Amino acid sequence: MTSEFDFTGKVVLITGGTRGLGRAMALGFADAGADVIVASRKTEACEATAAELRQLGVRAEGIACHVGEWDQVDALAAKAWDTFGKIDVLINNAGMSPLAPSSVETSEALFDKVIAVNLKGAFRLTALIGSKMAAGEGGSIIQISSTGALSPHPAFATYAGAKAALNAVSVAFSKEYAPKVRVNVISAGSFLTDIAEHWTDKEAMAQRAALKRIGDPREIVGTALYLASEMASYTTGANIRVDGGVA
Repeated sequence: MTSEFDFTGKVVLITGGTRGLGRAMALGFADAGADVIVASRKTEACEATAAELRQLGVRAEGIACHVGEWDQVDALAAKAWDTFGKIDVLINNAGMSPLAPSSVETSEALFDKVIAVNLKGAFRLTALIGSKMAAGEGGSIIQISSTGALSPHPAFATYAGAKAALNAVSVAFSKEYAPKVRVNVISAGSFLTDIAEHWTDKEAMAQRAALKRIGDPREIVGTALYLASEMASYTTGANIRVDGGVA
């Protein structure tokens, strides 16, 4: 690990941090020396992931939180900050992308849940942590969005809309909390996470990418480390695609 990507002494909070892209980033930051807080809905998963991270020689905590619930997000922000005394990097990774048969068949409950998990929670946590960063030593906030927001499809229109809104509010946050806080977006493509087990068209999805394959979760880590580091000190309000070159 080069000095530019040495996160020793830094504290990273990752939502959706117990599986998929979140877990890969948690391990990546721990490998880089960071202390890590992972949040997800299940207490057991949080505790297990935190224990795994501690084996890498860093401090780690798991905090159960449903990011779609405003009060739980408030509690997460307070506990995470109080536990370590600061947050240097916030990664809003938690999300959900259920498919709907059609727009007219999208229920109000499904619509509200998708918006809450993908937009509302990230908005609230960014506001809470970002404002404290801005009042203190600064920091980096990374929103995990989706190329689905850039190329929407009827089957996931609500998800695409939520992520597109996340992209928009991230630009607003990058202006509100500047110059101490940088806020950037990673638009992720298709990755072989546990969700991929339910995909029936993996080969077709792979062929849509210029690299002709689906990504390994570890392949998002480099971009996250870069955006969190001082190597990206002049980068804010940006949206970086990590999707294998999907047209």
